[in-house]
Amino acid sequence: MTADASSAETRAPRIGRVVLGYTIPVIDERAVRAAAGILLLLGGVAFATAFFTGSTQPLQPFGMFFMIDMLLRVTAGDRWSPALLLGRLAVRWQRPEWVGAPQKEFAWWLGFGLAFVACVSMGLFAAPFWLTLALCGVCLILLFLETAFGICVGCALQRRFSGQPPMYCPGDTCDAGSGSRVAAH
Repeated sequence: MTADASSAETRAPRIGRVVLGYTIPVIDERAVRAAAGILLLLGGVAFATAFFTGSTQPLQPFGMFFMIDMLLRVTAGDRWSPALLLGRLAVRWQRPEWVGAPQKEFAWWLGFGLAFVACVSMGLFAAPFWLTLALCGVCLILLFLETAFGICVGCALQRRFSGQPPMYCPGDTCDAGSGSRVAAH
């Protein structure tokens, strides 16, 4: 084996990490949910302020932060996300719950896309106030579902539209339709 091949095998993946016993890179679901909660809190404050003041100005800094955070996750890697860093700090004493990184990457691309559309429509196209609130509301709903219930809508969409089925889903939801689950009493 060449030196280049061995260094490529030992190099950490861009998103997630290699954990013994898992065939694909995985990421700690607890940290992801904590990061979603942090973003939900910040976004909720910005959304409420915008709603009650009738101005999109409070949403602009949050929208940019959210968009940059998602972009960092999918391009530079999850280690560079400020929200995920805080999420990891919040759950550092808990046992990790490893889930597949590829479906989280798909979900983060979805989050980036929504944030990009919201920011461009709010800033460049001066979209009506209600449209800006609706776009931001969709992002907040997705964050709430992830934080409160562990439901990753992007992961579900990846399962539906990707040729590669997801592996290591939170709560074994990848296997939910296969009949392989055993009922616990």
